[in-house]
Amino acid sequence: MTVMPAAFFGHGNPMNALEENRYTGAWRAFGEAVPQPRAILVVSAHWYVHATAVTAMPRPRTIHDFFGFPRELFDVRYDAPGLPELYEEVADVVHPTWVGADVDSWGIDHGTWSVLRHAFPDADVPVVQLSINALKPADYHLQLGAALAPLREDGVLVVGSGNVVHNLGGVSREMPDAGFDWARRFDEQARELMLDEPTEVARLDGHRDYDLAVPTPDHFLPLLYVAGVAGATSTTADVLVDGYAYGSLSMTAYTVGMTPPRAEGSGSAAPLPEEPPADGANI
Repeated sequence: MTVMPAAFFGHGNPMNALEENRYTGAWRAFGEAVPQPRAILVVSAHWYVHATAVTAMPRPRTIHDFFGFPRELFDVRYDAPGLPELYEEVADVVHPTWVGADVDSWGIDHGTWSVLRHAFPDADVPVVQLSINALKPADYHLQLGAALAPLREDGVLVVGSGNVVHNLGGVSREMPDAGFDWARRFDEQARELMLDEPTEVARLDGHRDYDLAVPTPDHFLPLLYVAGVAGATSTTADVLVDGYAYGSLSMTAYTVGMTPPRAEGSGSAAPLPEEPPADGANI
């Protein structure tokens, strides 16, 4: 079976699920370029809980884990099947780290389906989510990502979905396609590390702009899983697409183990609702 790449997507706000822009165009190009996965294992910023768990239901539900958005977004369904047996495979490769099986509480949240409905619009590839354990330090997530790397040899596409810079409290509607200086500094340092020394990304908590760029860790930590895959396979990342939204969001996406495809599409990231929720709304 073809070895799968890995990828991190800066998913931005949920409205990108309905938009056509240069970011969603890059996601679509990625999905068209990768070999057909046996399953997609997603670490989403929006399953940030006090445990490490894997969804293990045959038919995961579409979760609309947000508020203040138009009805059209709440009507979206992403009816990809699950793959319950992947839980055992994940538990085996990450042993002795304990991983729980979630058979009925979670599903496919917007950090996952807002990207996958562009990358894999037919929803015919099984999707499984791995939670982010909020009680664990950065190195735990980096090492867990590294432990997941062998799954790629069995057709599993490992995906992280969040944002390298994610500060909803700092958004500026006057900057729909630009970043504040501090956002750019942090994002550019992350890029240097991902392209040269991905395992050092976990040290970004010492960056002078970390508190502004990462006021809560939920959107940043998915990057560490993909950095861990890169480190475990002695490879580095490539930029799939980059850019900023509303001053305080980075839309940068990375691939590991494949040359990024050329993408079509133009335009800024999706517009924000009138009153975006606070950063801690999903914790």
